[in-house]
Amino acid sequence: MGTNSRPIIGLTSYLEQAQTGAWDLPASFLPKIYFEAVTDAGGIAVLLPPQPVDSEIAASITHGLDGLILTGGKDVDPARYGQEAHPTTDVPRKDRDAFEDALVRAAIEQNVPFLGICRGAQMLNVALGGTIHQHLPDVIGSTRYSAGGGTFLVNDVAVEPQSTLASLLGGDRNIAVKSYHHQAIDELADGLVVTGRGDDGVIQAIELPSVDFGVAVQWHPEEDAKEDARLFRGIVDAATRHRESRSRQA
Repeated sequence: MGTNSRPIIGLTSYLEQAQTGAWDLPASFLPKIYFEAVTDAGGIAVLLPPQPVDSEIAASITHGLDGLILTGGKDVDPARYGQEAHPTTDVPRKDRDAFEDALVRAAIEQNVPFLGICRGAQMLNVALGGTIHQHLPDVIGSTRYSAGGGTFLVNDVAVEPQSTLASLLGGDRNIAVKSYHHQAIDELADGLVVTGRGDDGVIQAIELPSVDFGVAVQWHPEEDAKEDARLFRGIVDAATRHRESRSRQA
C-alpha cells in the first residue's frame, strides 16, 4: 500500500494532568500502543484532543478523516444517560464526553467507518440513547473484568455468526480477550445490535448495521497484537474503501 493511499484514522485521546521534565500541566495524550496498531495495519494515525465542539466542527473533523477510533479512558458521565454517579464511577471528563459524542454522531451521519474500544463502546451506546452498568461487580458478583493496578485480565467472548465482528475474526466463534473495565453496556440503544457476549451475559461487542462499518468492543484489542490486530486491519480496510469511494465521487 503506497503512502498516498493509506487512510487517515483519527484516534480520540485523553486530557489529563501529565508530568514531563519540569512541566506538570493538563495535556492530551494517548498510549503509543493504540497508534502503533493503526500504523502496523497500514493506516496513518492522527490524534484528536478533546476540544470545544459543536455539530459543525465535528462534521468538519470527520470529513477530513477516513476512519475514526474512539479509544479507552475514564467512565462516561452518568448524567448523559440520566443516572446519579455510583461511588466507584470516575469524576467525569465532560469535555471529552461532549467531543466524542459529537464525533461519533458526525461519523454516523457521514458513514465514516469507526471502531469503539472499551469506553468507546460505552460512548457509542450512550450517544445513541443507551445506558451503562456503572459497577459490574454489583451485577455479576466478581471483578473478573478489572483487577485494577493496570493489570489486564483474560476473558472469553462468544461472537455472533454472520456479524461484521465474526468476519473480521475469520469466522472465529469464541475468542480470548484482554479486559480492563468495571462498567459495561446495560440497556442497548436503538439501532445497535449485540455481536459478542461473555459467558455471564455481559455485552462485549456491538455493531451499528445502518452504516458500512460501525463496530465497538468492550475489551482492549490494542493489548493483543497477535489476535486483535484483525480489528485494526478491519477499520483500516474499511477506511481505505471509504477513502476510495469519496475519491470516485469527487
